[in-house]
Amino acid sequence: MRVTLFIPCLVQDVMPEAGLACLHVLRAAGVDPVVPKGQTCCGQPLYKLGHTDRVRPLARRVIDLFSGCDAVVCPSGSCTHMIRRYPGLFPDDPATAARARSLAARTYEFTEFLVDILHVTDFGAHLPTSAVYHDSCQMGRTLNLHAQPRLLLSRVAGLTLVEPETPDACCGFGGPFSMRFPGVSEALTLDKIQAILDTRATTVICAEPSCLLNIKGALAHNHTPLQTLHIAQVLATGPGGGKACGGAAPTPPAGG
Repeated sequence: MRVTLFIPCLVQDVMPEAGLACLHVLRAAGVDPVVPKGQTCCGQPLYKLGHTDRVRPLARRVIDLFSGCDAVVCPSGSCTHMIRRYPGLFPDDPATAARARSLAARTYEFTEFLVDILHVTDFGAHLPTSAVYHDSCQMGRTLNLHAQPRLLLSRVAGLTLVEPETPDACCGFGGPFSMRFPGVSEALTLDKIQAILDTRATTVICAEPSCLLNIKGALAHNHTPLQTLHIAQVLATGPGGGKACGGAAPTPPAGG
């Protein structure tokens, strides 16, 4: 299987350790993913702001870049969903729409690919902690990926998963939403942080980089710096995965 890894902007620029962890875990699952150079934004922020015409060139680039593979894996539910929206961007261009449908059908969120396609759930990971898993809106409500990340986390030795009262409550980020409606965003974030603290867990795990960064920032602002990890970093705590899980890893070879 020819597998390529799509690196979201936030992973490349802010949390490259999550990208390295994804590489490690995919290799541990028996595939050797390629990370194409020249990757750019999938266009999601512009799409949410209604700038469809500005999204199309980005979509065409992504379609071209990932045309020669069997599967595209992305450690972000929101970016995965954006790529799956590409066919609707080209109502007057049947050829490009067909290529977009092909790409959408071959694009998988990271945990979805591990569980539903590779059927690999145990990576020998070990992380002695009590943790909350945050269901991002895109992962949960849009892609319906609730069970897959929890199944993977249930195989991590030493990890106790604690469910908050509302695990799928929005963290308040929502991309441009947080900038257009800062008051509402902050209120949602504070509610989410309180729900996390109520569990007395010491770690927050998420499969969505943007939500993870938002929660991490809010925890630090409120002087409660719990450990925050992308789920790939947790799974990468298995044999040989120490560097992938750490916070001081070099940038993965995305080449943006």
